[in-house]
Amino acid sequence: MGFLRNRAGVIIVVAIGIAIVAFLLSDAIRSGQGFIADSQSEVGKVAGEAISYKDFNEKVEQNSQQFKAQMGSLNGQMMSYVVENTWNQTVSGIILKQQTAKLGLTVGQAELFDLLFDNPSDQVKQIFTNQQTGQFDRATAINSRKSADTDPSGQMKAQWVALEDNVQQQRINEKYINLVKNGVYVNSLDAKDDYTNRNKLVNFDYVFTDYGAVPDAEVKITDTDYKDYYEKNKYKFKNATETRSFEYVAFDAAPSKQDTLDTKMKMSKITDGLRTSTNDSLFVAINADTKAPLVYQKKGQLEPALDSVMFSAGNGFIYGPYFSNGAYKVAKLIDARVSPDSVKARHILLNPATEGGADKALAKADSLKKLIQGGADFAKLAAQYGTDGSKDKGGDLGTFGRGAMIPQFEDAVFNGSTGQLMIVSTQFGVHLINIQSQIGSSKVVKVAIVDKALAPSSSTEQVAYQKAQSFLSTVSNATQFNENAQKEKLNKLVGEDVGPLQSSLPGLEDARNLIRWVYKTDEGKVSDEIFDIGDKYIVAVLTKVKPEGTLSLEDVKKQIEPEVKKAVQAKVLKEKFEKATAGASSLTQIAQKLGTSVVPVENVVFANPVIPGVAQENKVIGSIFGSQPNKLSKIVEGDRGVYVYTVKSFTNPPALSNVLKVKEQLEQSISQQVDAAVFEVLRKKANIKDDRAKFY
Repeated sequence: MGFLRNRAGVIIVVAIGIAIVAFLLSDAIRSGQGFIADSQSEVGKVAGEAISYKDFNEKVEQNSQQFKAQMGSLNGQMMSYVVENTWNQTVSGIILKQQTAKLGLTVGQAELFDLLFDNPSDQVKQIFTNQQTGQFDRATAINSRKSADTDPSGQMKAQWVALEDNVQQQRINEKYINLVKNGVYVNSLDAKDDYTNRNKLVNFDYVFTDYGAVPDAEVKITDTDYKDYYEKNKYKFKNATETRSFEYVAFDAAPSKQDTLDTKMKMSKITDGLRTSTNDSLFVAINADTKAPLVYQKKGQLEPALDSVMFSAGNGFIYGPYFSNGAYKVAKLIDARVSPDSVKARHILLNPATEGGADKALAKADSLKKLIQGGADFAKLAAQYGTDGSKDKGGDLGTFGRGAMIPQFEDAVFNGSTGQLMIVSTQFGVHLINIQSQIGSSKVVKVAIVDKALAPSSSTEQVAYQKAQSFLSTVSNATQFNENAQKEKLNKLVGEDVGPLQSSLPGLEDARNLIRWVYKTDEGKVSDEIFDIGDKYIVAVLTKVKPEGTLSLEDVKKQIEPEVKKAVQAKVLKEKFEKATAGASSLTQIAQKLGTSVVPVENVVFANPVIPGVAQENKVIGSIFGSQPNKLSKIVEGDRGVYVYTVKSFTNPPALSNVLKVKEQLEQSISQQVDAAVFEVLRKKANIKDDRAKFY
């Protein structure tokens, strides 16, 4: 029961979020300005099915909570990942649900019971796995399901309904994919073709000139060249989603020389204070930017600058100040000793709140200690009086190394002796600890580190902001933006083809607010605000909007320039090759006219179309395998240059003896691609509308 109930906190958070949205919505209606009303309350639409902001945001909140549990916190990039992952889950869920409904695929009650309790799905296993045994706890799962029907709050019932729906749909999706996989078929001709393509060898000679050999003076690219290439390759230029490009100038608010000098002076005083300190833990807590308990650490656990000196220094040794990871630091060796590498221990944890206070908890721990010293069974007392999960194992905590426990507990067990009973108070309560064994020994050190981040002062930030504001006040359109940036000799940077949900740019890690503005403004508009990103103040102008769908020639002109240039180079080389091949009867004659040489190649297979020392040349190798031996080929425009070749011989492989084995291998290879391929096809046909950028 507890497994699902423990997740109720996520639902409460979501409920609060929904209440806030409802409040804002009602307020917006009253004021006549819709906040997220009607169609604006949708984050998208998939195959005609609308996705409401409320439902989608609930999933985002749930996934965020899970991500936080694993990572500890969420920054802008992580949040973007969560939103993207949630979107993909939602889209795939809608698409597959519609497809499976069309086929009438279902999961019966008996099958569902099996998936929940007898052969549980991975999702059910994750929830109801016993943490001590690592095994699925069927009894707990069944009891939880029974309790859900009588839970007066209705929360457990709602959670179980959601779980059952997920398990059913997952199983239905598996059935759908398996149906598709069962439709995969490889016949004998397919098997023989694959075998031949992988094993038939060709030996050939060729003459080749690289496109790069054409001097730039001979490359005259015209508008017709661009248009010809664009028309032939228009299918390549489909924008899956709208993208936008913008230019921006950044006013740096990084720490100045004076900021650095001030921080160094602070660290000089801190160093003197740390040197004479008699309470190093308190000194660190008061003066360090990074508050951390002082613990013993092994060789290799300290940062390299300290690791190389602290293990050979004497107590009280001061190292620094030194600069590391954006901060000035000073370190003091408090103690060094030889200590166990790991400890096996057990404990009885008493909760002061339920014992009537810390004094009573300590007194009870002392009474239990005396009972154990008098011969009482530690494990039985742990089971009777313990208040944490270890009580069911006689208080056993297993074997652990340094860093696994909180500092007070760790110091006690690593500095004590085998067999010792001790009472220790921590943030979790009062522990009666028994050290069962100590394993290994290594030198460890306790080091106090005080750090001060090198950060810009308010005056430094103010100067940078005033520069940004001064620039912004003089520009109202793209022309003025460019003119003034040039006049003030500002470095203009570009955010090119930025997607609507992108969260970062090179050099700008958390640029979500800037990108959100980019998608709300019009082409040619200058930002009406200054964006504070990291240690920079940004002023931007939107320069280009590329719509969803097939892009225009103008939109892709810069992108296709290298390929258009290659096509023009190919024309130049082809003319030279045509002159060289006119009247020639051998590759040697052609090579002499071109001032190059004939290159022999052996044992190339169709399935690996690589010309050794040149590149992968699909078109050239494909042409070779369709040629007759001992005949001079036509001129072939490859990926790297222009070729003429002569096939010397083909070597056919032995007859395929085991067609069945090759068929099985091919079917297996194709089946492994089914999941992704099927979804990609369905996704393209689903007519997906993505409006997440309005909300995230």
